[in-house]
Amino acid sequence: MQIPDIIIAIDGYSSTGKSSFAKKIATELSLLYLDSGALYRSVTFYAISNGIIAPSGEIDRQTLCKSLHDLDIHFEDRGNGSETYIGDRCVEKEIRSLAVSDRVSPIAAIQEVREYVDEKLREFGKKKRVVMDGRDIGTTVFPDAEIKIFMTADPMIRAQRRLKELESKGEKNTIDEVLRNIKERDFIDSHREVSPLVKADDAVVLDNSNMSIDQQLDWVKKLIKDRFNID
Repeated sequence: MQIPDIIIAIDGYSSTGKSSFAKKIATELSLLYLDSGALYRSVTFYAISNGIIAPSGEIDRQTLCKSLHDLDIHFEDRGNGSETYIGDRCVEKEIRSLAVSDRVSPIAAIQEVREYVDEKLREFGKKKRVVMDGRDIGTTVFPDAEIKIFMTADPMIRAQRRLKELESKGEKNTIDEVLRNIKERDFIDSHREVSPLVKADDAVVLDNSNMSIDQQLDWVKKLIKDRFNID
């Protein structure tokens, strides 16, 4: 399907499959996929690795903000698809751990961190023809995006999906631990002072609780066809 030069902004709750959905769209429609969550997770992983986050969860905000000036987070494709790097190190596996998930929301709530990530994302999106997922893409990063989608799903279904993902990576967690993490992230993301998770006024809601990835792809294709009068 040929589509015009547009930006597709996908926001929504954690573990709704935003990244998988966005990647599928990018592959099917020949768009560039940008993973904003990977940038926030990479900042979080960097902070954990360098003792900027204490075991108690306290964040040395001053040190973190100073570090952002020289923090090189980027995407590279070395034959395995787009992966996240900090400098020369691939951190794609490490940033998806539950340890990072437990700390990413407080890090993402810091204004300087959001400004750092938003600047990188806007640079990537200047040429359009991108699909991007996150928490504030349609409200803050690309408020003029031609297509805005807000994803949601039942919390227990999201927890089951997340648990399966973690198990595939060799991590041992309980469904209660994962559900707790999801609910905590929902609350923090929705109540932070800077760019809280909210549905953009012109976003279309996608509840994918009982939808396969292919059904979601069919749904977005129809949305685009109707929006741009594509046969």
